[in-house]
Amino acid sequence: MSKEVSGGSAGLSEAEARLRLQQDGYNELPRPERRTPLRIVLEVLREPMLALLLFGGLIYLLLGDLREALLLLAFGAISVVITIVQETRTERVLEALRELTSPRALVVRDGERQRIAGRDVVRGDLLVLAEGDRVPADALLVSTRDLAVDESLLTGESVPVRKQAPKMAAPEAALAEHRPGGDDQPFVYSGSLVVRGEGLAEVEATGPRSEIGKIGLSLHGLQTERPRLQQQTARLVRLCFLGGVAISLAAVLLYGTLRGDWLQALLGGIAIGMSMLPEEFAVVLTVFMAMGAWRISKARVLTRRAAAIEVLGSATVLCTDKTGTLTQNRMSVAELRLRDGTSLRIASSQPAPVGAEFFELARCSVLASSPEPFDPMEKALHTFVQANLPKAEEAGGVPTLIRSYGLRPELLAMTQVWRLPRRQDIFASAKGAPEAIARLCKLDGAQQAAMRDSVAAMAKNGLRVLGVAAATCDGEVLPTSQEGFSFRFLGLVGLADPLRLGVPEAVGECRSAGIRVVMITGDYPATAMAIAAQAGLDVNEVMTGEQIKLADDSELEARVKNVNVFARVLPEQKLRIVQAMKRNGEIVAMTGDGVNDAPSLKAAHIGIAMGGRGTDVAREASSIVLLDDDFGSIVASIRLGRRIYDNLRKAMAFIFAVHVPIAGLALLPLVFGLPLILGPVHIAFLELIIDPVCSLVFEAEREERDVMTRPPRRADAELFSWPLVGWSVLQGAMAFALIAAIFVVALRSGMPADEARALAFIALVVCVVALVLVNRSFSASFLSAFFRPNPALLWIFLSIALVLATALFWPPASSLFRFGPLHLDDLMVTLGTGLLVLTVLELLKPIWARRLRF
Repeated sequence: MSKEVSGGSAGLSEAEARLRLQQDGYNELPRPERRTPLRIVLEVLREPMLALLLFGGLIYLLLGDLREALLLLAFGAISVVITIVQETRTERVLEALRELTSPRALVVRDGERQRIAGRDVVRGDLLVLAEGDRVPADALLVSTRDLAVDESLLTGESVPVRKQAPKMAAPEAALAEHRPGGDDQPFVYSGSLVVRGEGLAEVEATGPRSEIGKIGLSLHGLQTERPRLQQQTARLVRLCFLGGVAISLAAVLLYGTLRGDWLQALLGGIAIGMSMLPEEFAVVLTVFMAMGAWRISKARVLTRRAAAIEVLGSATVLCTDKTGTLTQNRMSVAELRLRDGTSLRIASSQPAPVGAEFFELARCSVLASSPEPFDPMEKALHTFVQANLPKAEEAGGVPTLIRSYGLRPELLAMTQVWRLPRRQDIFASAKGAPEAIARLCKLDGAQQAAMRDSVAAMAKNGLRVLGVAAATCDGEVLPTSQEGFSFRFLGLVGLADPLRLGVPEAVGECRSAGIRVVMITGDYPATAMAIAAQAGLDVNEVMTGEQIKLADDSELEARVKNVNVFARVLPEQKLRIVQAMKRNGEIVAMTGDGVNDAPSLKAAHIGIAMGGRGTDVAREASSIVLLDDDFGSIVASIRLGRRIYDNLRKAMAFIFAVHVPIAGLALLPLVFGLPLILGPVHIAFLELIIDPVCSLVFEAEREERDVMTRPPRRADAELFSWPLVGWSVLQGAMAFALIAAIFVVALRSGMPADEARALAFIALVVCVVALVLVNRSFSASFLSAFFRPNPALLWIFLSIALVLATALFWPPASSLFRFGPLHLDDLMVTLGTGLLVLTVLELLKPIWARRLRF
């Protein structure tokens, strides 16, 4: 309900407010230009990987293989849908910003207070701010009373900052330079929260012109880093596709020229093309990322971009915010120190019993606070006293608050005056900055020096220090100011934002995995260094936001190589740090939870948002969200990312190796005029083996023993390196040579063509099984190839054996495959071939193992 404002500005008129709303627009971020679904689809279709999927599906469709065609087309459709969803991320980020920056607002218009929608606030509006209000726009304070504002979403600083109105008109140049953070500024910022006091403020900037609006605009202009794995896979697919086309054309020309049967040559060429069509690469990548997202979700980690899991496994630098990420974003009492120097440290994990000598200090700190606190530090004091001090002494009545003396710029202390039960006198309790309490207590030089030493020792540990004092008053007339009481100094209270449980262990695992952990915070250097030391970071030096501002790009690139703690950092400076690290060739993972983290989350290779305490903006800008805010989950994500990459390389090596004998056996008859070994039905059967083996067996393989003790792979490491290509070619060539020899020897010994075909095909399938066992691990022993647990492998091998037995011994199937009958000694030859391939390759593996890593 509106009420008149007395003794102050009448604010804008309704007519003037409407005019400014037309001129400046609504107090929200502009909506991005939306692309039509058709335009997005056309852009997606230009991707080589998707084009390959659709082209492969078209080939199978033309050949009448509806199952394979529909499978590939389905994967293509999934890729289109995923990409369209991905393209809407920026809009969702901006929508989250709009929600955050459009709370209800109490303004003065035409001399009356009116509650309006935050989006209707205009430049020049007079805002009425009270405890618990969300500030709707950037504004210059006109008047304040004990005003404190939480700006952690913009600065990362965990403690609210004091605000005061300017005593005299400031020059425009000084007003233009203001930024969030720091005490006693005359500005409040959109999206921040009033935690104490009240004030009037004149709106200076709305919508995209506010500080939070500038963050939104910077997000709008940032491009998400395309996953490295996707780039490498696309390049590999292009090469394989071109190689397959070249070999198919060569086979057609050879057969047609030498044999004169161009129709048979064309059919043989198509068969070779089918055998070499590397659609498995795209399928494997899709399945691995989807299964990886599912696996990591069981650890309470939400994957918004599946490919980011794999990239996280290659991260070389993990940039983390302090407030809410390493710490709990919840103030707690960490130390009590009496005036004689006696101190009590309170561990957040295992609270120690509080001695009786500390009771008065602790209770008076609460009596100097609001009875129903909103300020985080006052909440911490209340929580500590309720949890650790006996309640017996409070029996007999409830204290009555008589008067409050608020903080003043010239005296940073507050006093609460109480009438206590069963006492005739009036009790006053004060808390505030130690130097202000020293002034109230009229401490002499030696006492002040001792206090300063104690404060310095506590501040060195990253604590926020408050002084506490108490006084009694016999008369009914209270002093006009706090200085009128005869205070006695009780001691100091140190408060801290405690570390999350498990953070030091997680940082240690990152170090053993060769990942450098870097803290980037808006908090003060001393606090940042103390928290970094507690977390186990390597603290060699601290770089401040002011130093970042003065450094050019090349100087910043040099500094970020060695600095692990950045303090008093602004949002755009976080972005500069991430970009400098990327220019240095680092793979950057960035964690955060505030609005101020969103641009750097999006610019990093991997953005990791905190899901519980994190803002919508941070979550929408990230690739990975930790649902339970557990910093240790990052380690699980890194472990899984490395496992996925290892298994992906194993699958790729198998795909490449298995296509060598398939292509060779399809080409051999065309070159040497032998009976055809492989037709479309045989290749379709082989694809039934290869696809699930690649997608399910290798994906389910356990991690390598050294997965978290080796350094990250090089930033320029190829998914399919030349040593891995060589290893795959060696495997495939050996299998092809043995199978070709069996086929040729069988024909030369007078075996009918159908029986020789069956013998060669069974030998090929057995060799495929051997190649699966070989590629299960880059380093494991011969026995582990058989006994490493993998339920998917057992079921697939049993299925292969069943279908193969059907093809051999069931006449309709034998006729379809054009197989002749085989005897027991023939089957023993095929088993011997597979065993020989497995044995030789396992003996050769130690020679190649180190080069196969990365």
